Amino acid sequence: LRGIASAGYAHVAWGVTHVGASGQTAPVLRVDAPPADAKALTARSHDHGLTPVMMFSTVFLEEPDAARAHTLRIAQAAAAGIPFLLTFGRTRPGEYERVVATLRTVGPLARQAGVTVLIKQHGGNTATGADCSKILREVADPGVQLCYDAGNVMDYEGHDPIADIATCWRDIRAFAIKDHRDVPKDEDCGPGFGEIDHYRLLRPVMRTGLTMPLACENVFEPLTARPATADGVDALARRAREYVDTVIRGLQALPDRA
Repeated sequence: LRGIASAGYAHVAWGVTHVGASGQTAPVLRVDAPPADAKALTARSHDHGLTPVMMFSTVFLEEPDAARAHTLRIAQAAAAGIPFLLTFGRTRPGEYERVVATLRTVGPLARQAGVTVLIKQHGGNTATGADCSKILREVADPGVQLCYDAGNVMDYEGHDPIADIATCWRDIRAFAIKDHRDVPKDEDCGPGFGEIDHYRLLRPVMRTGLTMPLACENVFEPLTARPATADGVDALARRAREYVDTVIRGLQALPDRA
């Protein structure tokens, strides 16, 4: 949290796992953790000047107990004051009906708690924005909306995110920011290091009037080894923020009809 704040961020999204001071990898917040733990983690975030805006469910929508697990996550998000709970399906297709059933169950619960569940692209049933919008139409609950992950759209099944976002931008309430390269090596990377044009990606949502979190999920350079120190990671996090800030400022400067 200290490093994220030092990189100039004012908001934070809680990820999946974290390596603690002991060197052990553990969940940032267990699925079965009491809501009080989530509230305490918000307090820690605030201590570093960061406002939490999104958290991962860490549970695939196709899991047999997905509805129960997401219900627990919604309670945590509400206790933490986090408006968005991020989720997605497995990387392989199948069990589509369970995805829809899970979201139909949790949508009303999320609304009652003041939380919005966001599905994002992750291959399989949720491979593209178009796929996710189709799911949203079947769920038909305003408590379930879309987070756009252009890197995953390009990575998992080789779709063009610029063409894809044109099919779903009205449903988008947040972005998971990462880039992707197919050449010279197939890999995800930080924004601006890959092949995705973020000006074209973000332009469709610029006049929606919505305030959306843009959470940097990957900040790393392609081809090279990842930094071995926290300071090295923090420097890349700062670069990612500055790049996205530049894109947003440029798009905001365009005339309304441009």
